[in-house]
Amino acid sequence: MQPSPIKSRPIYAPLSPTETARRHILAAEGEGARAIEAALDGRPDLLRLATIVYVPRASLSEAHAERLAALGADALHVLPSVDTALTRLRGLLAGAAMGTRLYVAGAEDFLGRVAALADGFGIDEDAIQREHRGSLARRVQCVHCKGFADDVTASPFRCPHCGVPLLVRDHYSRRLGAFMGVSIDAEAPGDVPAAEEFPA
Repeated sequence: MQPSPIKSRPIYAPLSPTETARRHILAAEGEGARAIEAALDGRPDLLRLATIVYVPRASLSEAHAERLAALGADALHVLPSVDTALTRLRGLLAGAAMGTRLYVAGAEDFLGRVAALADGFGIDEDAIQREHRGSLARRVQCVHCKGFADDVTASPFRCPHCGVPLLVRDHYSRRLGAFMGVSIDAEAPGDVPAAEEFPA
């Protein structure tokens, strides 16, 4: 993913667990399992202090879940949905002690939702490691009705809540874990260009 000139746009890098952490909480969905495998494989010192929360996204993700189980982490929670994973993470973060580190891997909308949850617990943006794996889909908030749309893969798109055709801006709200969607035809109603997929 190429860096954006927009300063609010997150920058992702490969997960690199902190050796001195007292506990590691790792959250992943779909292809993000590969990032966790790469970060923890052959690291028994880290695995005995690691809790993994994983959300399979497709049939291939079942194999990912099996490989995560084979790592031998202290705890592995394979959950059916992102919402369920966020609930589990909320409980883990509520009980986390000083020295706990958070790592997140997967699609961009998942990374943003976990980071927004962590922000509610006072975890600084710089204290979360995030690695993008898989889909380029984004979570978008419509600035007109404040509704959210998940798994948005192209711009413009029609808001599923109010029907306004939205241009997805590169501006990103860390508090909401979402990109901004603004009306694309406000000055020329009905003049909506063809949708284009987000660039890699």
